[in-house]
Amino acid sequence: ELAEGGTGLIDEISVQLPAGTLGKVFGARFLKGELDRLFQFRHRRLLTDLARHARYLEAPRLTVAITGSSGLVGRSLTDFLTTGGHKVIRLVRDPNSVGHGRIYWDPQIGELDLEGLAAADAVVNLAGVPIADRPWTASRKRSIRGSRIEGTSLLSRALKDLKDGPRALISSSAVGYYGNQIQECIGEDFKRGTGFLSDVCDAWEKATEPAEKAGIRVAHIRTGIVLSSGGGALQRLLLPFIMGLGGRLGSGDQFLSWVDVDDVVGAIHHILMSETLDGPINVTAPNPVTNSVFTSTLGLVMRRPTVIPIPRFVLSTIFGQMGREALLEGQSVFPKKLKDSGFEFFYEGLEDSLRFQLGRMNISR
Repeated sequence: ELAEGGTGLIDEISVQLPAGTLGKVFGARFLKGELDRLFQFRHRRLLTDLARHARYLEAPRLTVAITGSSGLVGRSLTDFLTTGGHKVIRLVRDPNSVGHGRIYWDPQIGELDLEGLAAADAVVNLAGVPIADRPWTASRKRSIRGSRIEGTSLLSRALKDLKDGPRALISSSAVGYYGNQIQECIGEDFKRGTGFLSDVCDAWEKATEPAEKAGIRVAHIRTGIVLSSGGGALQRLLLPFIMGLGGRLGSGDQFLSWVDVDDVVGAIHHILMSETLDGPINVTAPNPVTNSVFTSTLGLVMRRPTVIPIPRFVLSTIFGQMGREALLEGQSVFPKKLKDSGFEFFYEGLEDSLRFQLGRMNISR
């Protein structure tokens, strides 16, 4: 506690550099640079997290059940909520790991701990296998669809049957709902598109109907490409860019609706606390870019060239339908509901998000 008010956070770091004297001479400067990057990142995240919690300082703390809590967004959301005084219940599939804030569920066989779920005020449903990490074989497409719809259906039916259970369900969806579009500023009222991703998202959202009909507030968060150095698309892109092999995909004219992972967490928190937001909600940064702009911006932040494009036919040949829909098509989505509700994005610009997530912020920022 600080005498003038507030709290000071002090980290003590002990380091033993390798190679003795040589390590001290040549490694100290590098180490200082890496620590400077680390603490800039931590300082920025601490400030934004505190700002988000401060907005709802007087609101009651919630108990939130989360599926997919070990995933990219789930991990960050769990940390954010618990450090803000909320309680998190993780839904896990290993019956041997229940207890200590974990309850059992298995969507494939339709089992769910109803008593444990009833203790929550709200549910955040983030479960689902990755979409763009491998070609869409028939088996993979069944996994993509089943991992989303089976779990969402099970949760929705359970919430319908609970008399004094959670009163809100925030369920994942994606901007793939809109299909491939050339229009800009696509809002939540835009019609659904065509293709495998659009079909999956439509069925995913419809799986919540039992909960909606029971009077539970349901929000479908249609997320874009989530940027995080801790995993997902950005992490997979880093190696080729570090090697100087990054380049646009196909023509590069396809839109890419992206969003910083910290803003995704903030948006979910905002929806949880608002009590009125429901229906489809676009969770994307307000400034989508084309694939070419994304590529050149990442190259700028990484200080690497981006002159080696990957032709369309190569992606289609290697990845098939997944390459065409997930890599060569896109949509320019705008988060109208979030903006109208007063939500503040801390990373509206792509370069700002990339510099933050990759620890390459300017000292003055």
